[in-house]
Amino acid sequence: MFDDDFSENEWGALDEILRRYEELKKGESATMLDEEEFEKVIEHYFQNNNEEQAMLACDIARTYYPFSASILLLRAEILTQAQKYGQALKALDEMQQYDMNNLDAVLLRADILMSQYRHDQAAQWLEQQSEQFEGKEKVEILLELSDVYDENEQFDAVFDTLKRIIAIDRRNEEALQKICFWAEFTGRLDESVAIHAHITDEDPFNALAWFNMGAAFQGLRMYEKSIDAYLYCVAIDEKFEFAYRNMADAYMRLKQYDKALEVLEKHLEIARPEDVIFEAMGYCWEKRKDYGRARQYYRQALQLNPQDDNIFFKIGETYTREKKWEQAIKSFSKALQINNNNALYNMAIGNCLMELHVNSEALVCFLKAVSLKPDSKSTWMAFVKALYATGYYDEALEQLQAATEHCGEKADFVYMTAACLLELGKAREAVLQLEKALNLAPSKAKMFTELNPEYLMRAPVAELIARYKKIKRK
Repeated sequence: MFDDDFSENEWGALDEILRRYEELKKGESATMLDEEEFEKVIEHYFQNNNEEQAMLACDIARTYYPFSASILLLRAEILTQAQKYGQALKALDEMQQYDMNNLDAVLLRADILMSQYRHDQAAQWLEQQSEQFEGKEKVEILLELSDVYDENEQFDAVFDTLKRIIAIDRRNEEALQKICFWAEFTGRLDESVAIHAHITDEDPFNALAWFNMGAAFQGLRMYEKSIDAYLYCVAIDEKFEFAYRNMADAYMRLKQYDKALEVLEKHLEIARPEDVIFEAMGYCWEKRKDYGRARQYYRQALQLNPQDDNIFFKIGETYTREKKWEQAIKSFSKALQINNNNALYNMAIGNCLMELHVNSEALVCFLKAVSLKPDSKSTWMAFVKALYATGYYDEALEQLQAATEHCGEKADFVYMTAACLLELGKAREAVLQLEKALNLAPSKAKMFTELNPEYLMRAPVAELIARYKKIKRK
């Protein structure tokens, strides 16, 4: 209710009202202020954080206008701001005698109940009052009710309330924006599709409704249908940024990277540059195996967000795909400088160093990765494979025991154990471990043979793997 947005002329008029009020307060004037002038005095003091004078002005105003609902509402607002909720509610109760259907009073009472953590009572109050109003006022009450349900973690009730709003006003921007989120949050995406299909049937130029339908289809992984909805959305509103973003994501999910790039280019035309857009474009070019162009867009993303370690990592990945190990190490190292507790970055540097035959430094990187993520199977496997590749079979066996203690028994660890035992000449033990691994995960036998294809030249190994392949076929 309070409004401090006055023009210069209004401020001049306010000064005159305040002067007359001061004279009235001192008993020096026979001129009385009208009800609206008293309201301006009260608002002035309240906006200037002078609650005491604001309350005094309320009391004086009530001596002249004892049945004024607006003065009582101002009093209730001041008491609410002072967290005197009981007194504020009493003021609202009294006000109801003079104005039963005042929207501001309805919303203020709900706010007070919420401040007292009486969420259920606030919801019940708003539900009751919503029946007394129509049109825009009813919508305002229902929007407040949706917030109350949100605070009370009644998320399906939030969605249902937003549905009620849209049934009254299918172009209510706030409700349409919110229901898009809550449809996904509550898992009511099919229902959202039906709601927005109905809206677009009756109101085919409702861009937000088309967007919401697209988002619901996207959540259901029906990407072609989501794209169709987004195309309608941008046909109506060609500057609808989020429609282009989501459409590009849908095209990427369908691996249609050319179309995704076209949409992202359009986004750049209508909106300010953002790192996430350049990153998405880099990703598309990377998927098209144009690694040089991918890096160009990744670097544009870095210009906008130079502390994004993930982008440096992605640049490094493009270099690894071109087997440019030294350049890759530089990018991975920059990522690691920003986020030095990232096991993945240490592993990436380790892999590059192995390719460059800088084995001792590579092993240090893998060891660091394991220390950062000791419960991750992938970090242990990277470390153990590096030990195996460098001929440290005994050390690899020790680390495999440690890996099992941290992660539990995994088929990958048992296959690696079998390989290390074979390399150490312990064929009988190796075959026993291999059989154990095949029992755990026969489909992973290829991992073992790829370590050294010559293992298949050993009769016990070849016979054992062949036997499990027959069992798998049966």
